[in-house]
Amino acid sequence: MGQYNLNRIFKPRQVAVVGASEKAGTIGNALMRNLVDGGFAGTVLPVNPKYQTLHGQACFESVSALETGVDLAVIATPIHGVVDIVGECVEKKVGGAVIISAGGKEVGEQGRQIEEKIRRIAHGGGLRIVGPNCMGIIRPGVNLNASFASEMPAAGNLAFVSQSGAICTAILDLALKERIGFSHFVSIGSMLDVDFGDMIDYLGNDSSAKSILLYIESLTNFRKFMSAARSVSRIKPIIVLKSGRSPAGARAAASHTGAMAGEDAVYDAAFKRAGIVRVDTIEELFDCAELMAKQPRPRGPRLAILTNGGGPGVMATDTLARYGQEPAPLDDETLQAFDAFLPEFWSRGNPIDILGDASAERFGRALAICFNSKNLDGVLVILAPQALTDPLSVAETLAAAIQERRFPVFACWMGGKRIATAVDVLNAAGIPTYDTPERAVRAFLYMVEYSRNLEMLLEVPPKIAGDMEFDQEKARRLIIGASDQGFMSESDSNEILRAYGLPMIRTQIAATEAQAARIAGEMGYPVVMKLHSPDITHKTDAGGVRLDLRGDADVGQAYRQIVSSARQYKPDARIEGVTLQPYFSNPDYEILLGAKRDSNFGPVILFGMGGIYTEVLKDRSLGFPPMNRLLARRLMQETKAYSLLQGYRNRPAADMQRLEEMIIRLSQLLIDFPDIAELDMNPVLVKDGKPVAVDARILVSPIAVPSSLHLVIGPYPEEDESHMVSVDGRRIFVRPVKPEDAPLFSALFKTLSPTTIYYRFFGTLKELNSEMLARFTQIDYDREIALVAIDEESETDNMLGVARIIGDPDGRTGEFAVLVGDAWQGKGIGSNLLEKCLSIAEKQGFESVHGIVLHENRNMLALGKKLGFDIKREPDSGDNELVIQFGGNRPSQDSPTL
Repeated sequence: MGQYNLNRIFKPRQVAVVGASEKAGTIGNALMRNLVDGGFAGTVLPVNPKYQTLHGQACFESVSALETGVDLAVIATPIHGVVDIVGECVEKKVGGAVIISAGGKEVGEQGRQIEEKIRRIAHGGGLRIVGPNCMGIIRPGVNLNASFASEMPAAGNLAFVSQSGAICTAILDLALKERIGFSHFVSIGSMLDVDFGDMIDYLGNDSSAKSILLYIESLTNFRKFMSAARSVSRIKPIIVLKSGRSPAGARAAASHTGAMAGEDAVYDAAFKRAGIVRVDTIEELFDCAELMAKQPRPRGPRLAILTNGGGPGVMATDTLARYGQEPAPLDDETLQAFDAFLPEFWSRGNPIDILGDASAERFGRALAICFNSKNLDGVLVILAPQALTDPLSVAETLAAAIQERRFPVFACWMGGKRIATAVDVLNAAGIPTYDTPERAVRAFLYMVEYSRNLEMLLEVPPKIAGDMEFDQEKARRLIIGASDQGFMSESDSNEILRAYGLPMIRTQIAATEAQAARIAGEMGYPVVMKLHSPDITHKTDAGGVRLDLRGDADVGQAYRQIVSSARQYKPDARIEGVTLQPYFSNPDYEILLGAKRDSNFGPVILFGMGGIYTEVLKDRSLGFPPMNRLLARRLMQETKAYSLLQGYRNRPAADMQRLEEMIIRLSQLLIDFPDIAELDMNPVLVKDGKPVAVDARILVSPIAVPSSLHLVIGPYPEEDESHMVSVDGRRIFVRPVKPEDAPLFSALFKTLSPTTIYYRFFGTLKELNSEMLARFTQIDYDREIALVAIDEESETDNMLGVARIIGDPDGRTGEFAVLVGDAWQGKGIGSNLLEKCLSIAEKQGFESVHGIVLHENRNMLALGKKLGFDIKREPDSGDNELVIQFGGNRPSQDSPTL
C-alpha cells in the first residue's frame, strides 16, 4: 500500500501531534512532553483548535493549517474523528501517521467500519499508517519518543515490535533496569496498514538494527510476512513470542486484536521455515533480548559452565540435557591448564567447579583458559554467594576480562541483596545477567538455534535424480468432477495420486459379493477388503476393514459383515460395495503423509507415525509447499518416526530418497490444485525399504484463488521457462534459478576471467562461498527474478549465464545484474536473459529497474543502451547508473524464442 519507504515515519524532521494537550494525564500531553523535553532535534507541531500555544510551540487549528509535506502526524484523538484527520493528512501530503486512538476493529463491527474508511483514504493517498490502537514509536538514537511511554530507553542495536502496548511498557521497564538499548521500539497495534512484514523488511535494511524481536498475537498478510522473514533472517536474528498457543489464548488474542489466530502448530512450522526462533514466554523473550543486545552470537552449542558451586552447575547441565545438549567436553590441553593452578579437588570436567573458596583471581584465570580453548562457543559464569567469595570483586574481574573480546559470556549471579551491586557492574559492562542457571542456559540455546537455522538456510539441497513427470490433466479432470459434498471416492483419490507419481497399492472396486470373489481370485490371495462409501470416512470405526482374507469363503463372509456393520454405523450412508487390495503382511513401518488447507497459511503438509494410532501418538511434523529434497528430509527428521525409519533391530531402513520424492510429489499436487482442502495417505506401508500408500482420501472444496496465490511461499515459476538459439546456433534452455543450482554456479564461476569477475562483483573474488551460493540460488520468487541459460546440447547441465532483478520490498523498483561466461559472451545470451527479466518485471508491476555499471564495462553499457536504459554518469565514482522506466515501448531483441 502506498510507498514502501517508512523513513518519514521513523526518521522524521517534523512531527505533528494531532490532539496535543497541556492537560496532565492525557495522551496528547504525554506525547508533547516526550517529544519536546526528550531532546528530539526536529520540529514539533502541536495541532488542537483549543490552544494557541502548547509547550512553548505555536499550535495549529488543524492538519490543514500545516505546511505541505510534514513527515509524520501522531494522532491521539477519539477514533470517530480520525477519518477526517487522515483525509487532511493526505491532502497536505503528510509522509506517514501513527494513530494512537483505540476503538477500531477490536471493539466490533462499528470500529471495523471506521478502520476500513481510514484504510481507503490512506491507500488512495499513499499515506503509511502505524496503528491504530498502539502506544506509538520510539527511536532512542535520534531522541524520537512519539509515544506515551514515560521514559526513553537507551540507544542500542535491538529492534522491538509488539502488537500489545502493555507488553511494550513491561519490556521498557525491564530494559531500563537491565540497561538494554534499542534502535527501534514500535507498538504496531491493530496493523491497519503497516504490519509485521513491513517492519521486518524495513528493519532488515536499517543498519542500526542488528537483531529483531517480535511480540505477535496475529498476522495479516501471511505471504508478505514469510517473504520478509525468509529474506531478513539470513542477515539478522528474528526472535518471536507468539501468544495464543492454547485455544483459550487464541480466542483472547482474537478479541484483543480483532483478527483470527490459526492453529499454533502451523505457526511453529512457518517460523521454522522462515528461520525465525520462537520463544515461549515473556521471560524468555527478554532473556534473548538481553543476550542478543550485549553479546556476539555463539557459533555453536559448545558451552562451558564455570561455577563456584556444584549444585548450580548440575542445574545448568540438566537444562542443557532437557534440550538435547550437554556441556562441552574439555580437551587435554584445557584440562592441563586448569590442573596447573586449581585445587586438587576441582571437578576435572565441565561443569568447571572451581570450588566454594574461589577468589576473583581464580575466576579470572579460569575464564582466560576458556577464552583460549578452540572447543568452546560460550561461557556461562555462575556465582553462588559464599563466605570466601566476594560477588563484587568477581564481577569486576569478569567485566575487565571481556573487554575487547568477541566471545559470548553471560552470568548467573544467584542471590538477592548481597549480589545487587555486582549485578549492576555486570550490566554496565554489557554482560547479560540471569537469576537462575535455567534461564541463562535457555537464552544461550535460543541463540544457538538461530545459528543452526542460519546454517540450514545456507544448505544446498541435493538434486532429484531424473525429471519428475505429472499427469496434471488427468488429475484436473477428476478434481473438477468431484462432489463438494464430502470426500472423493477412494478409487478417484488413488487415481489422482497415481497421476502425480505417488506409489499406490493396486485397488479394485467390487459392487457385489460375487464380483468381490472374482476380483480377489484374479488378484491372488491373501487380500484386504475395505468398505466403499462416500459417506463414511473412517472405515475402521464402521467395521469396514477386513485383513488377510485367504479364500472365496473368507471374501464372502467379509463382504456381508462389512455391509452390515456399515449400515448399523450409519443407516443413511451410501454403500457402493467394497474395494480389494493385495495384503501386505507384517510391514516394517506405517507412516502418515497428508495435507490440510489452513485458512491463513494455505496448504500444509503433514508427515508422521501412521496407522490406527496416528491420532493417539500425535507424532507429526508440518511443512509448506514448495518442497525440495532437503526440506522433505527435515520434515521427516522432526518426528520420532524418523529414527525408526533408519532401521530398527532386524527391520531394514526405509528408502529415504523415495520418501523424500513422495513428499515433493505431494507438494506439487498441492501447488497445482488450490481446491484440495484435505488429503490423507494413511497408512503408507514400508516393506523392505519401499513405501506404498494403501489408503487415501481427498476432500475437494473450491476456493476463488488461482494456483500459486493460495500458497504462503511463492513456488517455482514454470511459466517463465523458454528456449532460445544463440547467435552461433546453440540451443539454450532459459529457466528460473533453482535451489539445486549451486554446483552449476560454482562451475560457471571457474570459467570466468578476472576481468569478468571484476565487472560483475566490483572487485576480486577467488570463489563463491556457501553464503553467496545460497544467496544466488535460494530465490524468493515473490521478490526476485533470476533466470539462467542452460546449454541444451551438453550431455550434462552446463550453465552459460545468469541474469537477475532483485526487487525492493514494495515491488515497484528493482536492481539488475547480468553475468555470462567468457566463452559465451557476444552470442546474445546476456541480452536475451536480461530482456526476459525486464519483461517479467514489467508484467509484475515494477515501475523501474536500475543498476550500476563500471565505466570500463563497455559491452554492458552498449547492451543497456540497446535495451532502452537511460545512462547517467555518477559524478563521484565515475561509474554509470542505468535506469529503465516501464510504460513506454522498449526495443525488442532479435534472438529467436522457440
